[in-house]
Amino acid sequence: MTADTFDLTPPTATQREALEADLSADERRVLLNHGTEAAFCGGLLDNKQAGVYCCRLCGLPLFAAEAKFESGTGWPSFTGPIAEGHLENIADNSYGMRRIEIRCGRCGSHQGHVFPDGPAPSRLRYCINSVSLEFVANGSALPDRLGRGEKSWPVA
Repeated sequence: MTADTFDLTPPTATQREALEADLSADERRVLLNHGTEAAFCGGLLDNKQAGVYCCRLCGLPLFAAEAKFESGTGWPSFTGPIAEGHLENIADNSYGMRRIEIRCGRCGSHQGHVFPDGPAPSRLRYCINSVSLEFVANGSALPDRLGRGEKSWPVA
């Protein structure tokens, strides 16, 4: 899969307003205000189904289920994104730490952070908040929140 499979054009101001209006308070705190959910509390932590994890705000596929691994950290962890351009890395020096924040490559919503302590081959651990994601099982329709006619998963 490549980034050009999906339209990475950011939502318009009107679309973004509608997307944000659909968020719960917890989703809003994490996705829009760069918060973090409590460890071991996320609804997707133990999910082992085949499919794809999409951005909760705009629906862009971010991680394939095959990239998910048990890190023991309390958050869903992945070895890498589903496609180039689907994630954006931002330097995060908050709280006296040096980290890399991960944002959706289309809407810019906060997903989590990436750390250099993951398994081979990438050696990266994308540590992501469950409330930042929406899981779509294989064969199910992707969330088409922007009306762009995006397909079911997996994309043929």
